Amino acid sequence: MTLLNNNKELAHEVVEDSNPTNNIDFQTIISRRLNRRSILKGGTGLTAAAFFGALPLVGCSDDDDDSSPVTNNGNDAAIPAQGDLTRPETLKFTAVSHSTADTMTVAAGYKAEMILPLGTPLISGIDDWKDNREQSAESFEWRMGDNHDGMWFFGKKGGAYDAKASENGLLVMNHEYVNSNELSPFGYHVIKDNNAAPIFQNRRLASDVRREVNCHGVAVVEMKRRADGMGYEMVADSKYNRRITSSTTAQLAGPVAGSDLVKTKFDPTGFQTRGINNNCGAGLSPWGTYLTTEENFLGVFARGQDASQLSTSDNYARDRYGATEDFPGWKYLWHTPEAKDAKIADEFSRWDMTAVGTSAADDYRNGFNTFGYITEIDPFDQNTMPQKRTAMGRFAHENCAYAPVEQGKPVVFYMGDDARGEYIYKFVSKANWSNNDIGGGLKAGDKYLNDGTLYVAIFNEDGSGEWKALTHGQNGLTASNSVLPFNGQDEVLVFPRAAADAVGATKMDRPEWVSVSPMTGEVYVTLTNNKYRGVRDDQPLSAANPRSYDNRGKARGNDNGHIIRWAEAGGDHAAMSFEWDIYLFGAPNDLSAENLSQLNDNNDFSSPDGLYFDPRGVLWIQTDDGAYTDTSSCMLLAALPGKVSDGSLATTSAGQQTRVGTPANNDNIKRFFVGPEGCEVTGITMAPDFKTLFINIQHPGNTWGAVEGGSIPRSATVMITKEDGDVILAESFDATGSTT
Repeated sequence: MTLLNNNKELAHEVVEDSNPTNNIDFQTIISRRLNRRSILKGGTGLTAAAFFGALPLVGCSDDDDDSSPVTNNGNDAAIPAQGDLTRPETLKFTAVSHSTADTMTVAAGYKAEMILPLGTPLISGIDDWKDNREQSAESFEWRMGDNHDGMWFFGKKGGAYDAKASENGLLVMNHEYVNSNELSPFGYHVIKDNNAAPIFQNRRLASDVRREVNCHGVAVVEMKRRADGMGYEMVADSKYNRRITSSTTAQLAGPVAGSDLVKTKFDPTGFQTRGINNNCGAGLSPWGTYLTTEENFLGVFARGQDASQLSTSDNYARDRYGATEDFPGWKYLWHTPEAKDAKIADEFSRWDMTAVGTSAADDYRNGFNTFGYITEIDPFDQNTMPQKRTAMGRFAHENCAYAPVEQGKPVVFYMGDDARGEYIYKFVSKANWSNNDIGGGLKAGDKYLNDGTLYVAIFNEDGSGEWKALTHGQNGLTASNSVLPFNGQDEVLVFPRAAADAVGATKMDRPEWVSVSPMTGEVYVTLTNNKYRGVRDDQPLSAANPRSYDNRGKARGNDNGHIIRWAEAGGDHAAMSFEWDIYLFGAPNDLSAENLSQLNDNNDFSSPDGLYFDPRGVLWIQTDDGAYTDTSSCMLLAALPGKVSDGSLATTSAGQQTRVGTPANNDNIKRFFVGPEGCEVTGITMAPDFKTLFINIQHPGNTWGAVEGGSIPRSATVMITKEDGDVILAESFDATGSTT
């Protein structure tokens, strides 16, 4: 997910790029391995137990048929009784055409409507949104925030979570950042002071900053089925409705809690911080809680001139996360409002990481270290505090996806670090899974997420891969490390990028959303794009990113992105090795030399970002694009992937050989939805009965989402239903088994 989009090129430029290492990159490895006698072996025969909601299916089948029925293996509570969930062989809906209109378009036979736009009140007593700047900053503690992103629908029955319940539920979603009219839809007033220190030469008003702080975070909204049975509406004044913002106190949990690295003026003991921020993709826990991710947290912090007061390793650690001296943040300027009252001043100074006191307890030098974590929220208990799960590492988390769980085995989560040249990680719990923990809330999170091993991926030249443990005392992660000494596991987890550098992890191109196939157990990750591929010396052409080309007059490397996947050894997600290939390349269909996946007018796309396997094995692909938007706005596609190594070799116009998955066609991938001009399509979840699909629209152009007669566009959720009330994609599933 990129930041500061507002329909402009800026959105696709503000991407962190702070990996200075010379670790061999992913693309070079593929290039080398393709010169080997063996490109890729056959399929691994994986069949993972399918899952739905937070109630997992347990027990893996040994059947290696890619289209074998998804079964609950005796766990009757695991999935809704919707009949045969066998994945279809073909997609039968009519593909949506390209569109650059200021409206949204969905496949024929479906209805798409906007709900819960920015500013929607969640409780009574707050005015409806007005197309002006009158909404108070404080009111946004009870309104929908901005730039809706990752989300999940939690079925609700009798006041508790029920993965099969569809009449009533909690829709939980992220609010990633604030749009602009230069960053904020409410006005962006800057006071110039050229005599001030560099990071304070532009100051903002306290009220504007408070409003933006409250527009970030997470919203929990109770939804009920409409009277006509089609879609949902908000339950006004529900006790579950709440906002968690960048001002909400959060608990630090796991190995980093209490570390000297996270002690601040706010909490000198190092167990709490204020706020969750830049929440991008979402995850789900097997026990039924919401996992929100902190991605571009760098952008809200500033750093002045303090290098002389910090150690060499402290300075390196900050630089490695993009926080160099005189860094003012990404135009947020939350640290700049002037306030004479000490308490109010502290409200804003916490966004300034400059070391100005005699110790960490005197300033917010460590405030930066308290952001960038997977944060767990129990949407059914409004009195609980968000838990930042530090054992899962600190980086620009895009989303978090768990592998299907199995009784008596560890729980495994996959994560990507969305920045150029960063890495792919997985976390393996120390505790083994028990079905008794379903519905266990944050206590279950304590059990599985506070103790485990964080691994980083290494892609070997022969097509195999391995996971390297980021554990203090192993793999060179000791106090004697030459670049950044690691004195304990807390340092490894606060600076896992540096730890991954040290163990020789493979540099990747902006790993974004992760999703696990319920049919094969294979893991898919989007690599959105990289304008430097083949342009800069540290981003050379290679088999995995072989295209550096003139894309409509812009020579910008790999503009269109791709999706990779891998299969863990033996189908065991806790395994230490895997086999991988590239599933799909994005490209305009008329860019023939670079259209490696043979996309056509019905399914071509650019810059894959959001990624979601539904429980039936359909892969939904969302885009965040700036390279093809002259032809089509961002979109949602449905796809039916095969397996690792199901494709063939191809050669690009640059003469670079590469491995491509099964070619795209009108049966296995189609465009299902196109958003309004200027938007990003993101966030996706489905109701348990498969009759409602929710997606989110960020930074729409023109006046999409504005109140009647208004001019301010608003981000919002889109609710998609079939016009006849049937399940989503029923026309395709009828081919292999009814879902009705």
